Amino acid sequence: MTLKRVLSGIQPTSDSFHLGNYLGAVKQWVELQDGHDAFYCIVDLHALTVETDPKLMRKRTLISAAQLLALGISPEKATLFVQSQVPQHNQLGWIMECLTGFGEASRMTQFKDKSQKSGTDTTRVGLFTYPMLMAADILLYQTHLVPVGEDQRQHIELTRDIAERFNSKYGKTFVVPEGYILKEGAKIYDIAEPTAKMSKSSGTGAGLIEIMDSPETNLKKIKSAVTDAGREVTFDSVNKPGISNLLTIHSALSGRTIKELENEFDGKGYGDFKSAVAEVVVEYLRPIRSKALELLEDEAHLVKILHEGAAKAQAVASKTLEGTYKNLGLVL
Repeated sequence: MTLKRVLSGIQPTSDSFHLGNYLGAVKQWVELQDGHDAFYCIVDLHALTVETDPKLMRKRTLISAAQLLALGISPEKATLFVQSQVPQHNQLGWIMECLTGFGEASRMTQFKDKSQKSGTDTTRVGLFTYPMLMAADILLYQTHLVPVGEDQRQHIELTRDIAERFNSKYGKTFVVPEGYILKEGAKIYDIAEPTAKMSKSSGTGAGLIEIMDSPETNLKKIKSAVTDAGREVTFDSVNKPGISNLLTIHSALSGRTIKELENEFDGKGYGDFKSAVAEVVVEYLRPIRSKALELLEDEAHLVKILHEGAAKAQAVASKTLEGTYKNLGLVL
């Protein structure tokens, strides 16, 4: 039986993934690598749409790889690679740009939102063409399923439109992918601002639980987490967003139900509950952080894993690009 191919990517834009990245995406990538032909990509080219520091870019690419491996992505089960090491991404990206209407590209809400915030003078052209490179990332691998968050649905629809347009005009070339919208599962909020999604763009970072932070740092952050009026440990996302968020985090990492946790902490105060959440988080992340640090100590081995993944990716990508060029009438 031929396995369905999945592809997803993550940008190397920080020194650590946070708990929202893990529970919202990477944990499900790990599950999908069993029973699928999985390709997971560190999309460093996409990270160039904002100002970058070359030393930080290299460091963060390796940190991203180490964390993905430590979180359970297996080079034996999945193809893990860095986008820039497979030149076919750029080559097919140009074809995608030539197939996309200016109006189509202008309607991408992420571009509109980000360009409005930063202003047209500082917005990079790469941010505008980002969805076309993303389409190339997906179509290069004849991808069936693309695990993404709800905010990427529009980009998947554009990818499908481009693939269908090309296939109709130039002959069957690409698998038309389906968005595999990641199940909501544990929706994690900022622990300092529990009405806002846990995100790198949210203020100071005090509300982020980061995988590469020391156990002491995460312990301190959770004990300082914002709570709500009253002292009852009950799930009520409207009236008790802080406690509800901590219940969600505990449940997601401990595997215990919200109801079980409510019963356990019935009659106990917020202090006891936050201490319990802190212990669960710290012990869950401790071996992951240790494994990532161990991988980073042997940089040559880590780079070798990425090069091997890039070679596997390139073997697939080059076939797709060759077929695309041939169908376009480019002389090979």
